[in-house]
Amino acid sequence: MIGAIIGDIVGSKYEYSNFKSKDFKWFDEGTRFTDDTIMTIAVAKALLDSKPDYSDLSEKAIYWMQYFGRKYPSDYGVNFITWLHEENPKPYNSYGNGAAMRVSAAGWFANSIEQAVDLAKKVTAVSHNHPEGIRGAVAVSTIIFLCRKGASKGEIKEFVTKKLKYNLDFTLDQIRPKYKFDESCQGTVPVAIVAFLESTNFIDCIQNAISVGGDADTLTAIAGSIAEAYYLFPGINEQIVKKAESYLPKDLLDILYEFRKTDRINRSYLI
Repeated sequence: MIGAIIGDIVGSKYEYSNFKSKDFKWFDEGTRFTDDTIMTIAVAKALLDSKPDYSDLSEKAIYWMQYFGRKYPSDYGVNFITWLHEENPKPYNSYGNGAAMRVSAAGWFANSIEQAVDLAKKVTAVSHNHPEGIRGAVAVSTIIFLCRKGASKGEIKEFVTKKLKYNLDFTLDQIRPKYKFDESCQGTVPVAIVAFLESTNFIDCIQNAISVGGDADTLTAIAGSIAEAYYLFPGINEQIVKKAESYLPKDLLDILYEFRKTDRINRSYLI
């Protein structure tokens, strides 16, 4: 999930600027972690705490999202802020792209494509229970699982178009001139996937995602989460990882480290 965190931090400066270039400073004045990182780590903590059978995963997801969401105020949507502070929070039929930006850990813990779907649904439906919200989360989780299992980009694209019914028949160059800020899963997830599909390495994927404009931190967090899993070798330059980690407070960083130590997460590809 460090790919999502890097994408969020790097994209944070460009979230509202509709930036349209691959030439930018990665960690510049004004970059920060946002709700994408906070909720990604909250979901990871829920998965860690609900192992091995994940029977209470939904309850853990609510607990940790509320805990960290209250502790670290950020750019949450109005409805999600209300959800964070409710005593007995209920899903509110959201299809916001928050469903997809926070789910990457599910793809790493899954032992099968079916479990990748199940874990994604459990951590998503607690708030974003609209079919488009669920579809966005399932897409990210299952793509990460497929990447871990060595699927090619062609196989991933075929899976996404046939199983998840996303239209990926466009290029970034085609949509870049008119693409604008879009907080929906259906307006963000396909673009993030294409940013990954067109990339040549992790760095290029982040550059692709930033260059489209729009909701840059979330779009880039999603693309980065997928690219991390696909580009296991050569991986992510350790200097980039360490720089991103330097933005995180200790409690969030501790969960990231705990996540790395789990027996299903091999982090030896960091270079």
